[in-house]
Amino acid sequence: MHVLDRITAYEKLGLGLFIHWGLYSQLSKGEWIFKFGKFSMDEYQKLSDTFTAEDFDADALACFAKENGFKYIVLTTRHHDGFSLYDTCGLCDFDSPHSRANRDIVREFVDACNKHNVIPFLYHTTIDWYNSDYQNDFDTYLEYLRKSVEVLCTNYGKLGGFWFDGCWDKPNAEWHENELYGIIRKYQPNAIIINNTGLSHRGEKGNIELDAVTLEQGCPELVKNFNGDKYIASELCLTMNDHWGVSLSDFNYKSPCEIIEVLCGSRKYGSNFLLNTGFEAQGKMPEIQRAYLNIVGRWMKIFGEAIYFGRPYIRENTTKNFILKGEGCLYIFAYNITIDGSENVTVNVEEMPDEYVFENVKDKISEVYWMDNNEPLKFEQDGENFMVNFTKNEYGTNYCVRVAKAILDK
Repeated sequence: MHVLDRITAYEKLGLGLFIHWGLYSQLSKGEWIFKFGKFSMDEYQKLSDTFTAEDFDADALACFAKENGFKYIVLTTRHHDGFSLYDTCGLCDFDSPHSRANRDIVREFVDACNKHNVIPFLYHTTIDWYNSDYQNDFDTYLEYLRKSVEVLCTNYGKLGGFWFDGCWDKPNAEWHENELYGIIRKYQPNAIIINNTGLSHRGEKGNIELDAVTLEQGCPELVKNFNGDKYIASELCLTMNDHWGVSLSDFNYKSPCEIIEVLCGSRKYGSNFLLNTGFEAQGKMPEIQRAYLNIVGRWMKIFGEAIYFGRPYIRENTTKNFILKGEGCLYIFAYNITIDGSENVTVNVEEMPDEYVFENVKDKISEVYWMDNNEPLKFEQDGENFMVNFTKNEYGTNYCVRVAKAILDK
């Protein structure tokens, strides 16, 4: 597969599910609890004895993701605590086959994803609090890291990509990225390679082998899709509350509406949207997060066509409402549509004017209608100005972001 084909195929996935799960999940205080909880590694390692993975069902997970519109899943195969959810084949014994679970979680995950046509991506830390070589003999540690990635590349069949995280921890170190990514290109030539640049360097480009830049947390933004002469993608990843790993005392959840708005805003700029869930101790998805993902899934059943097939249309558009272009059509994303009902009953947000004008629309349009109920919308075109009359949400509905489809003249 040509590199451009690989990257554009990845961009068309649109929506992915991020899963943080590891030993730290048993403490329910976030994925960095080893660091901030001031554990000794000897003490922390004992969590391996109580890690049963009894609630993890890879088959059900893949089906759930597919049902709710997630085209790919990124699983934390090894996080910063150094514990691996795969068989490290003798590189160390701090892994799930040597835990009480006695299971290769990554094997189950990849097989289930491929069975149900969901693309498996593997998150892998580049930081390691378990391996003392990370601090004491960095070159030896990097060889361990590369051998770990080679195990994943050669033992699990076809993979969608690798999602690395942690190089920001040693910004002045020589990570020998060419050697690391060379292993992936040798064994998984069509895999997408991502290396998270962290909160402080959102959207920053790096090694030429990287296929996408990351936008961690926050709001979507326009990125320059070239690294030298190479076209690259972008991806925004988001937590539902303030932690990636499960934290039962973190009540600061975003609203489902905010998550839907970030999903749509990501696609405005052509970015994939990767929504995180942190599994509970033994591999169960928290009920509140399952409910959130179901809400996103219900929205995707109505408007998912626009998310998957729409591409940026007017990149310099600074208004909240925006347009994506599909095959023979435009997708019009509309925010703040009010509910049709009595002012004493419905709660209205900031009301949008009945007639909304988009500039720089060069395509000739023949009809416009809401995607949720096929209601036709009145519109006019004056040169490159496109004016559309948005009708209100029917009583009993509020989609947060509502999408209309405009059919282009042939």
